[in-house]
Amino acid sequence: MVERIEDIDLQILSLLQEDCRLSFNKIASRLGVSVGTAFNHVKSLEKKGLINGYTIMLDAAKLGYGLTAIIMIQTEGRYLADVENEISKSSNTVAVYDITGDYDAVAIAKFKDRAGLNAFIKNLLALPHIKRTVTHIALNVIKEDLGVKL
Repeated sequence: MVERIEDIDLQILSLLQEDCRLSFNKIASRLGVSVGTAFNHVKSLEKKGLINGYTIMLDAAKLGYGLTAIIMIQTEGRYLADVENEISKSSNTVAVYDITGDYDAVAIAKFKDRAGLNAFIKNLLALPHIKRTVTHIALNVIKEDLGVKL
């Protein structure tokens, strides 16, 4: 069951998604509450696991990682978690999901070039318990935002 989240907490989460560098003073000012109230709510959100960290969004293409691959993975039954954990270790991997359908998992990964993708796929296929993969290359990024709109 999803825990009920107070309106002030949703507002704080929304503000921090826009700019995770906001000070408690600015959060308090924008919401019309005291700094102590803002501080306590943020700490409560962290404790509850609604805030798992603070980060920045990088432009992967501008950093040289302009190739995005979507890799569908079929595994041998009970080894799915092992395979996913191994794929997750790669610095190229940005997301791994369990999925429904003909494949068991999908990985999203970023690469500098086709040679990097080729090496990644060859390493992936060398892992035990992988039956098959299908790789798609993104031609154009229309939207890439892992935030949740509140």
